[in-house]
Amino acid sequence: MTIATEDRLRADLYNFLGLMLSGPPDQMLLDQCAHLTGDDSEMGQAIAGLARVAKASKPRSVESEFNALFIGLGRGELLPYASYYLTGFLNEKPLAALRSDMAARAMTRAPNVYEPEDNIASLMEMMAGMIVGRFGKPATLDDQKMFFNKHIAPWAGHFFSDLEAAKNSILYASLGAVGRAFMNIEREAFRMTAR
Repeated sequence: MTIATEDRLRADLYNFLGLMLSGPPDQMLLDQCAHLTGDDSEMGQAIAGLARVAKASKPRSVESEFNALFIGLGRGELLPYASYYLTGFLNEKPLAALRSDMAARAMTRAPNVYEPEDNIASLMEMMAGMIVGRFGKPATLDDQKMFFNKHIAPWAGHFFSDLEAAKNSILYASLGAVGRAFMNIEREAFRMTAR
């Protein structure tokens, strides 16, 4: 099955967000970010802003930023989990619902990943995989919409806004702007597909 260009681009952006949120970027990824360009749209401006910050960033400082944001001593500034954002606690009903939906789609957690599956990075990677068919055949637009509306839309925009505003956030503030703009685009696009 051929994947439409716009769907491949959506999957690429989901994968990019997942990659950047799963661990601190190395120099090669920072260099790739520095070469991104954007247009005058909100998304384009957010991407151009990320490129500017990436150009001035070094792996060691970004690693410190990542650790302060997501790991910290005891815990990071942000807890990037659906359960936490939706209930105030980790490992709650949103995680159980996600695991059930993952099983129905033959998605499994990678053996080297120890984070709960409702981590924002994992959810971004799951959406990308659904779009391009990494878990079998590509998911229909209706299935993508259901997954997005159930597991991502209720909280990801808030998370990305928090990432933009976090006191330890520099490069990740720019990534938060990209993520927030993308979540708005996806939410509106799925809303427009309503029957």
